[in-house]
Amino acid sequence: MEPVKIGILGLGTVGCGTISVLVRNAEEITRRAGREIQVVQAAARSLKKKRDCDTSGIVLTDNPEDIVTNPDIDVVVELIGGYEPALDLVMKAIENGKHVVTANKALIAVHGNEIFKAAQEKGVMVAFEAAVAGGIPIIKAIREGLAGNRIEWLAGIINGTGNFILTEMKDKGRDFADVLAEAQQLGYAEADPTFDVEGIDAAHKLTILAAIAFGIPLQFDRAYTEGISNITREDVSYAEQLGYRIKHLGISRRVGDRVELRVHPTLIPERRLIANVDGVMNAVLVKGDAVGPTLYYGAGAGSDATASAVVADIVDVVRTLTTDPTNRVPHLAFQPDALADLSIMPIDDVETSYYLRMQVQDKPGVLADITRIFGEQGISIEALIQKEPAEGANVVPLIMLTHRIAEKKMNSAIAQLEALDAIEGKIMRIRCEHLDSNWT
Repeated sequence: MEPVKIGILGLGTVGCGTISVLVRNAEEITRRAGREIQVVQAAARSLKKKRDCDTSGIVLTDNPEDIVTNPDIDVVVELIGGYEPALDLVMKAIENGKHVVTANKALIAVHGNEIFKAAQEKGVMVAFEAAVAGGIPIIKAIREGLAGNRIEWLAGIINGTGNFILTEMKDKGRDFADVLAEAQQLGYAEADPTFDVEGIDAAHKLTILAAIAFGIPLQFDRAYTEGISNITREDVSYAEQLGYRIKHLGISRRVGDRVELRVHPTLIPERRLIANVDGVMNAVLVKGDAVGPTLYYGAGAGSDATASAVVADIVDVVRTLTTDPTNRVPHLAFQPDALADLSIMPIDDVETSYYLRMQVQDKPGVLADITRIFGEQGISIEALIQKEPAEGANVVPLIMLTHRIAEKKMNSAIAQLEALDAIEGKIMRIRCEHLDSNWT
């Protein structure tokens, strides 16, 4: 049987990693796929740049159009990233009857609906395991391994940069800005770190996971996103005193006929396994009605880790080249005509517990005013820490944990508290989730 011929768009870290894995494990990959897999052509911006992989025997081009129009190529692997020219190239590859493998989470989260529609019409596959959590096979786990379950919720640490920053703040008592600068020096964060630290990257990935978990269209524009740049080392320390860790979580949960889709800093009880995922590692916790909570852990980025997922997708595509297109695993787990019309819940309607930190004047009656406002909103307090004032100071930090309450009620309470003369500055608010098996 003829080898399956691959064209790669992009010869950066993941592109070279993919070539290296395909070469290094060629024999086992062929045994698994049933056919030899050959990279015959690759596109790169610079043809003179020294590569971290052996490109001998591969035709190099600086024009990616050469690959998506090459009649000899069966599968196009898109590793350029971003929206353009990636979208145009993927759509042209599909139009030319080629299967596509991509690690591009932004492309799938924003344009996946139209890409999958075009692929279905042409009878080709679009595989995207590497788009979420690097080498962790989380998409396959939810889409196939948990196919017998009704997924109730999922929560994940799905951005290694943010997790590295929060880990350093916890372990070494460092400030956010200091750790971010180190993350940039180490190559964990880009020169413009907005996508990582403000949660946009995680929201791309969460959008994909939620669509597969709940059988809904991709709806990135409706995801609530909040970053970690306002987290202080004091917040990290107070959370630990209360028995919690702060993690930048992506959370999606089915609530009746609506779905939560939110990324934000979150307090998690320190005894939870996911609370102890540190450094640049990723982890996703998925709760199914039959299996209960399941945890998936591993490297969320890096050359070989991401290449592992890319190559697995290539093998999946090769295995299905001779199958009836109507009997393949659906892109979003559910049959395209069976996607649910579940709306995304506005953040104001979401119910969580809260960590609050405020600076209050050290005088009688202040706590009574605070509890009165909470009582009017139906908010009950679970724990409270009040520190001694510094010598000569007349304000003290007050830290509270509340029970679950709707976001809009907490927003109203915070607005009233900040209007009090006894409260100085803005109140720091971090949502809190317990992520136990009873959370439905």
